[in-house]
Amino acid sequence: MHTLNEVKTYGGVGSLLLLLAFVPTVGFILAIAGAILVLVAVKYASDIFGDPKIFNNMLFAIILGVVALVIGVVAVVAVVFQAIGLGYLSSSFVAVHPTANMGAGNFIGIVSAVLLGLAAVWVCLLLSSIFVRRSYSELGKRLNVGMFGTAALLYLIGAALAIVIVGFVLIFIAEILLVVAFFSINTQMPMNQPMQPAQPTT
Repeated sequence: MHTLNEVKTYGGVGSLLLLLAFVPTVGFILAIAGAILVLVAVKYASDIFGDPKIFNNMLFAIILGVVALVIGVVAVVAVVFQAIGLGYLSSSFVAVHPTANMGAGNFIGIVSAVLLGLAAVWVCLLLSSIFVRRSYSELGKRLNVGMFGTAALLYLIGAALAIVIVGFVLIFIAEILLVVAFFSINTQMPMNQPMQPAQPTT
């Protein structure tokens, strides 16, 4: 049987590693390791409380986060290749037809691709943050640690504002609060589980 001490340790360490995602070279690897540890912690908590929704919501959140990352990478690669193609084709065409202007249409296409890619990434991140909030809010109620709910709300607001810099600042603050929340778990306190109905007396 899993223990709250394992939830506290894995979740706290995993949240710390997620904060190191911006470290050059190894940040991405540390973030992956952190996400795995957090997922394990949430899974253990879900098993302890007998509530699969806690884990399932977090799993959906991570899947959507991966989808957002893949979309972002694909969009960047597509734009780079289109830009390379634009440079080669336009220079060759202008050499033959000096008065022709082929750049405007392709430039609009590149801008459109960037905007569509960013919109898709934003939608996936927003949906992911909704599942994150559901998972952490329920976890906070079960553990009597209100900071989980606060961090989850900040994370949701940050994802909604991710199109501007302040959104990423709020997400970073939310990650810090999650570290504090995990390490604030009282492993000796009674767990806040649903009350079982009283058995009828005979």
